[in-house]
Amino acid sequence: MAEPPSDPPGYARRVASDAASAGNQPQSVETLRFLRRARDLMDRQYADPLDVPTMAAKALMSPAHFSREFKTAYGETPYAYLMTRRIERAMALLRDGMSVTDACTAVGATSLGSFSSTFTRLVGETPSAYRARPHEAVEAMPSCMAMVLTRPMPFGLSRIGEASASAAS
Repeated sequence: MAEPPSDPPGYARRVASDAASAGNQPQSVETLRFLRRARDLMDRQYADPLDVPTMAAKALMSPAHFSREFKTAYGETPYAYLMTRRIERAMALLRDGMSVTDACTAVGATSLGSFSSTFTRLVGETPSAYRARPHEAVEAMPSCMAMVLTRPMPFGLSRIGEASASAAS
């Protein structure tokens, strides 16, 4: 399994200054470091049953405080980040030809229905439709670029227009 991408130099300071400009108190570099530990845990162990208390313990925070700080730092809740990571990995498995049920269980989702609805909401098409269509654009680019450009985004948006192109067909 590939290592999770690291943040660019100065990222923690930019996040802190962005929070300050939004009217929030800036987060300390130490807080951001602890949050990064939890985010790394989610990136590495996305298929494991992770809950907010487990992630909060990794960040040395209470669950409620962790959830608030995580959302301030990364713009989404810990659960939303984890589900996005799971869907991102499921997309890769589906492109490789794995069945929807197998991909669902491989990424740690416990309910096929919840997995399918979350996949559809983030990617813009059902897992079966995503698996069935060709993925020439993704296959033609280096895997490091594919990982960045195909990351699921809310409301069916895609960085390379994959989902919107298939929806228009």
